[in-house]
Amino acid sequence: MVKKSQQTSAQGASGVIVSHFGVAVEVLFQNEERRMVRVKRNSGHVVGDQVRVVGEVLERLPRRTELRRSDARGGVHMVAANLDVLGIVVAPGTPAGFLDRAIVAARAAQLIPFIVFNKCDLPEARAQSTELSGIYAGILRFFTLSAVTGEGLDPLRDYLHEGHRGAFVGTTGVGKSSLLNALCPDINLKVGELSDDQNWTGRHTTTVSSLHALAGGGELVDTPGFRDFGLVDISTTELVAHFPGFEALEQNACRFHNCRHRQEPGCTVRDRVGSGEINNDRYQTYLALLTEVEAIEEAAQRRHWKK
Repeated sequence: MVKKSQQTSAQGASGVIVSHFGVAVEVLFQNEERRMVRVKRNSGHVVGDQVRVVGEVLERLPRRTELRRSDARGGVHMVAANLDVLGIVVAPGTPAGFLDRAIVAARAAQLIPFIVFNKCDLPEARAQSTELSGIYAGILRFFTLSAVTGEGLDPLRDYLHEGHRGAFVGTTGVGKSSLLNALCPDINLKVGELSDDQNWTGRHTTTVSSLHALAGGGELVDTPGFRDFGLVDISTTELVAHFPGFEALEQNACRFHNCRHRQEPGCTVRDRVGSGEINNDRYQTYLALLTEVEAIEEAAQRRHWKK
């Protein structure tokens, strides 16, 4: 059952947005009733938002978490609200560095990331799955499966059935849609949205995004088109803290507490890269992300001083 807040009377009815149609949202209330409510196209409401409805007025309640992405122009877009976990879907051929970027973004958004290695039935999958599992399995949950054959799906179902509300992110070709359909068959919808003058009272319109309850517990947010995302509002300090594999260094800290693991003397990370304990390719990914975050911070400072 979809998580819902308690319904009130004097102050309106409280519920959760389960579908977003562009200029309207569908709200599921505590009593299982559903209602379409008009919203402005850029109202900021997203699937997962807890809301209070009074007449035709939709009031958004405070969010626990926000999943956001940035586009190529630097704009920031809300994807979903009040998530607990983010599944990072990879497959043979996934670009190097995608996993680490996604893990950092999830942790910065206060979400628990987990990895789904899909297409394990392909001949070339075993070697890459074993390699990635060796790197990440000791850091966070790692699931190896095939959405097509069903192999390995049960452990992922069990994890989601613990009551997590989650979403998936993955680059083109990793089989995210097949995975969603395997976990929640009624999620097989085409992407579309209502126009301002369209009759949106009918039940045949498809959604931009939607929240689905899993039969055994837990929820999945379908976010069509959400594949990759730039880092949003992440500081260099957060990058250092959230980069996967750096957590274990707390017991053997660098000489300087604000070490960025680049050229500072007494850097434990660089020592472990040199000894092979930390993979050099992943270290290069970290350095690339560090440069990106530093550029974002510098741009923000320039905008601040121009005001």
